[in-house]
Amino acid sequence: MPRIGRLLCAVCALVAVTAGAQVTRTSEYLEHMDTDGDGRVSLAEYQAWMRYGFDQMDRNGDGVLTADELPGGKGRPVTLAEHMARIAATFNRQDTNRDGYLDARELAAPPQK
Repeated sequence: MPRIGRLLCAVCALVAVTAGAQVTRTSEYLEHMDTDGDGRVSLAEYQAWMRYGFDQMDRNGDGVLTADELPGGKGRPVTLAEHMARIAATFNRQDTNRDGYLDARELAAPPQK
């Protein structure tokens, strides 16, 4: 993933965590992301959680993060579609058992490459 993509994902994750309830344990991530309460996180739930950060940074609400909205005030524009695709790729790497969901173990695992 390009540097700006990694930076954007990290910032979005930080914003999502700090904007809602503070999350300190993996089980709390699961509780917050798992909106249907089935004990696992679907791609849609993961994207909804991670989208919050993008939406907070997109100050003009146009679905594109421009340089002035990106951390450090520079970088190429990032569309919401690009951001969601990056989130999906991250989700798919973390889903090590390939069942289409993230469980607490997969959420707690270090980022997969």
